Amino acid sequence: HVQLVESGGGSVQAGGSLRLSCEISLYIYSSYCMGWFRQAPGKEREAVAAHYTGTATTYVADSVKGRFTISKDSAENTLYLEMNNLTPEDTAMYYCAARPACSRGLTWHDYKYWAYWGQGTQVTVS
Repeated sequence: HVQLVESGGGSVQAGGSLRLSCEISLYIYSSYCMGWFRQAPGKEREAVAAHYTGTATTYVADSVKGRFTISKDSAENTLYLEMNNLTPEDTAMYYCAARPACSRGLTWHDYKYWAYWGQGTQVTVS
């Protein structure tokens, strides 16, 4: 049973920073893809970044490139999203997700291709 547990959300002023964490447990694949998505009220779920553990390849959405960094701690089986220079447009529920592979980046941005999801953590920027 795969479990994803996010933490680290909160409220911050514009220009501030937050670090989100996602702990994954009981994943059956030796290499897999983990990612972050976000969803603001009334909007579709949007890809933020993804990381493939097999090659340590990362994918980052243009909307957050240069401000957000995705990384993974293998020892702790935890995925991180470092968010800097936050703006009110970054306000959303942030979800951690996992799937067997990132498909070489071809579909990482489409939430419909992701199998496992966490409950989400709220990020509010004012």
